[in-house]
Amino acid sequence: MSSSSRRDFLASVTAGLAGAAAGLHSNDRETPLQDPEQNPAPAGMPPAFGTSQGYGPPVSGETFSEAEKLVQVTLTAAEREMAAKSWRGNMSALYERRTGPKKMALATSDAPYSQWNPVLPGQTAGPAHDRFVRSDSDPGPLPARDEDIAYAPVSKLSRWIETRKLTSQRLTEIYLRRIERYDPQLKCVITVTRETALRQAKLADEEIAAGNYRGPLHGIPWGGKDLLDTAGIATTYGAEPFRNRVPEKDAAVVRRLREAGAVLIAKLSLGALALNDIWFGGQTVNPWLPEEGASGSSAGPGAATAAGLVGFSIGSETGGSIVSPSMRCGVTGLRPTFGRVPRTGAMTLCWSLDKLGPMTRGVEDAAFVLKAIAGPDAGDLSSVPSKLNFDANLAPKGLRVGYFPAWMKENPATDVDRAALETVRKLGMQTVEVSLPDWPYDCLQLILFAEGAAAFEELTLSHQADQLKAQVPDAWPNIFRQARFLSAVDFVQADRMRRRVAEEMARVFSQVDLLLVPSLRDEMLTISNFTGQPSLTLRAGFVEVLQARSDWAPDPGHPLPKFASPKRVPHGVTLIGRLFEEGTLCAAGIALERAFAVAGERPPLFSSGRLTLPGQE
Repeated sequence: MSSSSRRDFLASVTAGLAGAAAGLHSNDRETPLQDPEQNPAPAGMPPAFGTSQGYGPPVSGETFSEAEKLVQVTLTAAEREMAAKSWRGNMSALYERRTGPKKMALATSDAPYSQWNPVLPGQTAGPAHDRFVRSDSDPGPLPARDEDIAYAPVSKLSRWIETRKLTSQRLTEIYLRRIERYDPQLKCVITVTRETALRQAKLADEEIAAGNYRGPLHGIPWGGKDLLDTAGIATTYGAEPFRNRVPEKDAAVVRRLREAGAVLIAKLSLGALALNDIWFGGQTVNPWLPEEGASGSSAGPGAATAAGLVGFSIGSETGGSIVSPSMRCGVTGLRPTFGRVPRTGAMTLCWSLDKLGPMTRGVEDAAFVLKAIAGPDAGDLSSVPSKLNFDANLAPKGLRVGYFPAWMKENPATDVDRAALETVRKLGMQTVEVSLPDWPYDCLQLILFAEGAAAFEELTLSHQADQLKAQVPDAWPNIFRQARFLSAVDFVQADRMRRRVAEEMARVFSQVDLLLVPSLRDEMLTISNFTGQPSLTLRAGFVEVLQARSDWAPDPGHPLPKFASPKRVPHGVTLIGRLFEEGTLCAAGIALERAFAVAGERPPLFSSGRLTLPGQE
């Protein structure tokens, strides 16, 4: 930056300014000696790196030698010595925002200036116009049993409510009773919003009776992952430090569902700060196999929807938190395109990755919810206008469905996944073999860890994160602490890699309309979340397991339960779509759902009137 004469001048003025000239030091000083009042710089002399007074604790060559192990960079002895002696003048002041003396607080709403746009330059994404056509099938007569009503999909519940065969108040009472009966075992509800629900249900019935029907969500009770702000109702993030947090405003999604006439009945559990399935109230369990967790972090929405405690739920995903619990609990999870649904008023984990989406008992239900919550909001700088072209009656014949041949032959793919690929062909869709480069995709997680540590900086540095129930090496408290030592240079390189990966996905989607993938294939969970692609996870069959499953790293001190005989549990597949093409995704999903014919089966322990689990009679 500075010219040779400039460096020579600085060296001659005072040895204390030699930190700005490579290799010049006097008396091993670590900071410049120039007093700007006693020895002012000549007029017209620009500022230079390395001329600050110096901040922070002293460091040595040994400090850098040890730090090199963290970032996997090697310096020579001379380079370490130079770096150590100039650190306080060159770099330490960059932390003043946090360490002072001029501290500056940042709110979670202060999103990074750089924003991820999943649409590549020069490309357009999504349909050109809005269209929403729901199925016209007859829901049949209203069931006599409350349980059968509780488990009905929104596509049926909404028709019964619209035709006034069922009232919102009766449906709300059914779900409230089921929450009271089953949540002690499931641990999927953090706060029951009884008074709010009954008030909203009464209003819905009055509006519908007066001929003011708002649409398919009118009068339907729902539960929200407890990272969605609800005015006057606790929003805890599932984490001990936030147990008494009561926001003043509703999140944008909560407000939009209220405007659609939906009835908020519960705030549902999430793994603390949106990781896995352990929160301050315990571990949310899988209704199909209560010996294991429900998976996370949208554990509560997965369990509550699967056990018939809500009509539908809202989850969130940063790196798999809708897909994984949908798989484990056997429900439908729709992860929208990044930017389609605003996150205003939702807990931030990662500004460039967080997404909110529906978790339901049917694919069409998920489309209903997406239509209600989509659209930009001024509070979320990443939210964008978009169109939704959905027709529940559309035949998927002719759609090109890509798949990765090697992935279908190895874990985590199962016979259910392979059978699903055959079903795609039987429905008249065309299967196409695709491939991606063999790149180190997990390197992208550096972005998640860095943004997450930034979002919860104060919680980490104040040691309030130590209050979280999960303190294992793979839980957020440890990861947030470790992330302080990630390289900013590597963050930029990961961001550049992200663009390359997006270009590869654009290439793949130039060949196909959809991808069919094993839901928990690590590469695709990472890739599609970082590129912002929408995904739809739906139950496709059942598998048998001999051991409980977990989101957590293996812990020899706490082995997972094993079973003497196999346990039958649901298994799903995942469709990945083009950016903003959720309409196509859902149309194909509806056809597959009908062909699979397994969506209606219920968790045995939470059906047939049973009120307790084995061993608790």
